[in-house]
Amino acid sequence: MSRNTFLHPLAVAGVAAVLLPWLMNSIGLTTTSAAELVIFAMACMGLNLLAGYTGLVSFGHGAWFGLGAYVAALVALAMPGHAIVLPLVAAVVLSAIIAAGFGWLLLRRRGVYFSLMTLALSALGFTVAFRWTSVTGGENGLGGIERPVIAGFDLNDSMNFYIVTAVLALGVAALMWRFVNSPLGHVLEAIRENETRATALGYRTRRYKLAAFVASASVTALAGALLLYKNRMTSAEPMSIIFSGELLAMTVIGGMRGFLGPALGAVFYVLFREYLSIYTENWLFWFGLVFMGFVLFARDGLIGMGRQVIRRLFPGPDLAAAMAERRVEALPLPEMLRATGQPAGSVLKAQQITKSFGAFKAVDGVSIDVRDRSLHALIGPNGAGKTTAFNLLSGILAPSSGEVTLAGQQVAGLSADRIAQMGMGRSFQITSLFPDLTVQENVRLAIQAGDPLRMNPWIPAKGIARINDQAREILAWVGLAGMEGAKAGSLSYGGQRLLDLGLALANHPRVLLADEPLAGLSVAERERVGNLIKQVSADIPVLLVEHDIDRVFNLADHVTVMNEGKVLLDGTVDDARTSDKVREIYIGSGTAEVAASAHQGKVGETICVLDKVNVHYGKSHILHDVGFDIRKGEILALLGRNGAGKSTLLKSMIGIATPSSGSIRLDGQQLAGLDPATIARAGIGYVPQGRGLFAGMTVRENLELGRLKRRTGAGSHWSDEQILEFFPRLGERMETEADRLSGGEQQMAAVARALSGDTRILLLDEPFEGLAPAVVEQLFHSFDKLRDQLSIVIVDHNLDLALALSDRTVALEMGRVFHDGPSRALAEDLDLRRQVLWL
Repeated sequence: MSRNTFLHPLAVAGVAAVLLPWLMNSIGLTTTSAAELVIFAMACMGLNLLAGYTGLVSFGHGAWFGLGAYVAALVALAMPGHAIVLPLVAAVVLSAIIAAGFGWLLLRRRGVYFSLMTLALSALGFTVAFRWTSVTGGENGLGGIERPVIAGFDLNDSMNFYIVTAVLALGVAALMWRFVNSPLGHVLEAIRENETRATALGYRTRRYKLAAFVASASVTALAGALLLYKNRMTSAEPMSIIFSGELLAMTVIGGMRGFLGPALGAVFYVLFREYLSIYTENWLFWFGLVFMGFVLFARDGLIGMGRQVIRRLFPGPDLAAAMAERRVEALPLPEMLRATGQPAGSVLKAQQITKSFGAFKAVDGVSIDVRDRSLHALIGPNGAGKTTAFNLLSGILAPSSGEVTLAGQQVAGLSADRIAQMGMGRSFQITSLFPDLTVQENVRLAIQAGDPLRMNPWIPAKGIARINDQAREILAWVGLAGMEGAKAGSLSYGGQRLLDLGLALANHPRVLLADEPLAGLSVAERERVGNLIKQVSADIPVLLVEHDIDRVFNLADHVTVMNEGKVLLDGTVDDARTSDKVREIYIGSGTAEVAASAHQGKVGETICVLDKVNVHYGKSHILHDVGFDIRKGEILALLGRNGAGKSTLLKSMIGIATPSSGSIRLDGQQLAGLDPATIARAGIGYVPQGRGLFAGMTVRENLELGRLKRRTGAGSHWSDEQILEFFPRLGERMETEADRLSGGEQQMAAVARALSGDTRILLLDEPFEGLAPAVVEQLFHSFDKLRDQLSIVIVDHNLDLALALSDRTVALEMGRVFHDGPSRALAEDLDLRRQVLWL
């Protein structure tokens, strides 16, 4: 036998079950305590099916423990003299049926709402058990339970009862081991890690969660029935919220990510209770402190403490560096993804789709026709409606009107998992993986989504040869061969992008939707991923959303350009490249009536300096050594293509995105690394894209909150009267709730709130977005007058307005500053503007 055989969780559990009575007796406890420990271990392992494996934290699992005990008691009392088997079977079966009904209701909610509903279930169960005296015995409970004699095996003997309990527990553990290692069990882990991605792969996640809920409740109910026979009675106490909390605490302390972790937590709980209760009645108080300690400092519980110490002392290899040094050979597309026969014409077709959010139409009559074996690009500026259109095609959103067909089948209004099953593959703008699962398991799960055995609860998932073979092909093709055992979250950002593409293709899609697959990548990585997507399009049609226009035009066969929710152009790459309309939405027309009224203020000394600022989002390097200065009384336009890093730079200045290195100094004070509240008090005001007002609060209350956040010892610099000089329209709206204002009034209120404190530099992120021309003009004049009072940094995709308003322009490309100069030159010289901001 190998060493792994002896370390198998079931082998460990078997040895522990044999030694447990002797160990308990050796420390002064009894065999009865050993039986109770095994029962609690079973209950906690049942709870862990839901909390640890599926990520659904139940605060009310004691309801199933108590239900199992009551059902077994009622059957035993109704049929005295019968063996123990019938009451236990009845407890499991009836609990499973009831759990299926409640699970169907409770699983309609996620996260904290699901947890709160389980808490309510426990409270409901306790109340019913305590007050339904004719059935449950009320406060006195149900007693008089007899342990039977089975073929001369007297369960009244504590050792005999322990043996039966341990054998049942080991049998249940064996079943659970098969369950969690089956295809169904592996999907539960995927749901825990990333339910959105599991849905996008085609898994109907609610079915899987319901299976976990029923299995978890059944195991816990069996444990409750066994405790009935151990105590020879039951009461409402196991259905209480307190007992449910104890079960969850045992599970967390033991470790939810280890199969035997909850059992170890039960051992800790019983020993802690038995010994500490000798000295104090308030032992639960001390247990609560221990629980908090594990939550804060040992997230993997007792079973993971060894691994946690080893990781600290002996950190693993740097996978990011390993990925960067790899030399990957280009391989042909895996055979499983190759197209056969002649091209089929239109594969994905949207006709006049619209999506309204209230009165706002994010997508307005858009038609897209993606033909077989082609790369179709969907481009447009920020706010054009591309992401919404993508979500309509993939089923994340349902269209308000219009039709979407996939391979001739109507899919508009269907769920995302159903559309994925019909052949829709999708990668995500922000990499969407199962981070705590291995690279191989990520791809295996994607392939398994289309396999007939995807919901099998019994066979070993890793033993399905055809899935393993296909996973190896996909990993070799994307360049991740040799990294199969690494956790997905530990890969470099480029590696995660490659894996995300592999997941999107692993389920044999009929069409691939690629959402900004090049975002955040280095030049070499962009080249590799771009070539892979182009290679895919020779067999599988690709709809690509990407902000790197240069690369899009090099890769695409057909281009659809969107602007303000509508299709501006649909044609060839040359049509888009040479179109004046397309060029205008990216770089402006050079004419804007409102811009003519701007006046040039007096620019003073430098007050803020950014030096070599770098910002990362996870493993994505967004800003690269960004540096420039901001001068007193200056309006600085921060421009660049979509995805260049403009909004991230504003967030780094206010502290929302913490710089990983570099310096941001305001009058010599270092701001980099400070929290946003401290930076705001130092004099930086921020108006985010989308305004971010406090809904339900009046304009006056929004301004007061802004003032409180920035109040200094010298008091507020901007009074309401001063603010209303710039935004007189707000004078009539001071007592109106912010969410009842018009779009233009909301923007004015957002700027006014930013000014309410002692603001010296005002950061504006897309202040003109979605506003009517008359409102834009009012805001333009207000900002123009504000230059005499403070400095402004403005990001806006309306380049005509931004350039006319500003004194100087800093342009970004791929997170780097590549232009810093007067705005007038860019405003007046369209050829220079094309050179800096177009292709």
